[in-house]
Amino acid sequence: MNATLLERPAAPTAVSVWDPYPTVFEINTWAWLTDLCRKYGRKSSLSSVPAAEWDAIAAYGFDSIWLMGVWERSPAGIAIANRNPSLLDDFRHALPDFRLEDNVGSPYCVRNYVVDPHLGGREGLAVARRELSMRGLNLILDFVPNHVAPDNPWVAEHPDYLIRGNADDLRNEPSSFVEVNGTVYACGRDPYFPAWPDVLQLNAFNPGLRLAVIQTISSIAQQCDGIRCDMAMLMLKPIFERTWGGRAGPHPPKEYWVDIISAIKNRYPGFLFIAEAYWDLEWELQQKGFDFCYDKKLYDRLVHGPANDVRLHLCADLAYQNKLLRFIENHDEPRAAATFSGAKQKAAALTTATLPGVKLFHEGQFEGRKIRLPVFLGRRPDEPVDADLQAFYGKLLEAIDRAAFREGQWSLCERTGWPDNGSFQNVVAWTWLKDEERYLIVVNLSEGPAQARIQVRWKETENRTWQLKDLMSGTIYERHGSEMLSPGLYVELKAWGFHFLAAQASPRFAQMRPRFTP
Repeated sequence: MNATLLERPAAPTAVSVWDPYPTVFEINTWAWLTDLCRKYGRKSSLSSVPAAEWDAIAAYGFDSIWLMGVWERSPAGIAIANRNPSLLDDFRHALPDFRLEDNVGSPYCVRNYVVDPHLGGREGLAVARRELSMRGLNLILDFVPNHVAPDNPWVAEHPDYLIRGNADDLRNEPSSFVEVNGTVYACGRDPYFPAWPDVLQLNAFNPGLRLAVIQTISSIAQQCDGIRCDMAMLMLKPIFERTWGGRAGPHPPKEYWVDIISAIKNRYPGFLFIAEAYWDLEWELQQKGFDFCYDKKLYDRLVHGPANDVRLHLCADLAYQNKLLRFIENHDEPRAAATFSGAKQKAAALTTATLPGVKLFHEGQFEGRKIRLPVFLGRRPDEPVDADLQAFYGKLLEAIDRAAFREGQWSLCERTGWPDNGSFQNVVAWTWLKDEERYLIVVNLSEGPAQARIQVRWKETENRTWQLKDLMSGTIYERHGSEMLSPGLYVELKAWGFHFLAAQASPRFAQMRPRFTP
């Protein structure tokens, strides 16, 4: 991130190709390479990952890999973290035999947007990208718009890019301001939490910073196919003004993200922007140009809420839902296996995996890892593999590796019940349709049994008998279309039970049956 980037604009690269509803697999790059080092008994970098490892990742059928944390880590940030008792306690909780050298620095305390030499540098990343491309996989990397490390070159070369304070701020708020090379800077922050002590706050209103960010992301765009923007909502004008007030200076005419995204898309039309987003600002960020935004609301409702809250969330306009990123786990959230019971995790995973938008999976999720590794650590503990969960995810990923789930038409189903049985409200169902492909997903999002009738409104449903194959259990059912339309397909599901049904017109007329047989 040096000033010369402004003088040497890069030539555009080939346009990346993305499906409307891609799947993304997040890898903790440093910890993953440490695992490979132990596995193969030699130092591993992005340039030396064995082909068998790339093949194993590609076999899941993902569209893209997010290599989390490739940029150069900050020695200053490491030193600050190693003096933080709370962080050290977190490190020891996750890694009981923690040593100071295990703290390799936060990937969100960026010293420079060059690939960390430990991971193989720019050349190593280029090798990894070629390996992924050969297997039909796009590459996503991080961008951190809100803050930089104290030893980032901008701090010395462009102090005007940052929010600054004075001696009084340093004296009165020592946890929120820090002195670097004789200048007082504000520490990076989210307005609802204490400041982060290892990073300095960038000024979203500064026009020079915006030009530098455009050049920085242009450089990143030569090395990958999209970026995940950390805490993207913090740079929105109302949020930034509320957080920093007069310290930020005059308002620029355009929103930060409108300036940044439009400039990058003009040069790299297929480059993907993903926003980490909270506080119900997903729609606003979509309007500013983001291709996809985190769906934290769905995650919270799957963890805490009743099924009907999930269904109400899925009633939102499809143009909005198409641009959400669904997950039950990522590096910021607790591990799914530690959050959900086994049966509930399967129901939640099947739900997020079969909705429109991006489907995000996290390294270790399939094996049932329970320890959330702090992003500072370059090594993680061994954990036993949950073979049953691993087999479930294998079936699930195979089931969604179809064109209908990447580019088909999604529709929420109506469901009904009976006056003396309200359990149907715990059932949520939807369909996918593309050409002759038809799928029906039904999930009981509750800890008790549920019965419901699901109305399936496919074209020509009524005049056919349908064969319904459950892609998770292998069971095959036959039902007549008249039942599926009205009163609706009868389903009876145990706690956290589900059906993932592939439908095709039956080759023969079958007698209509009243319900699924157990």
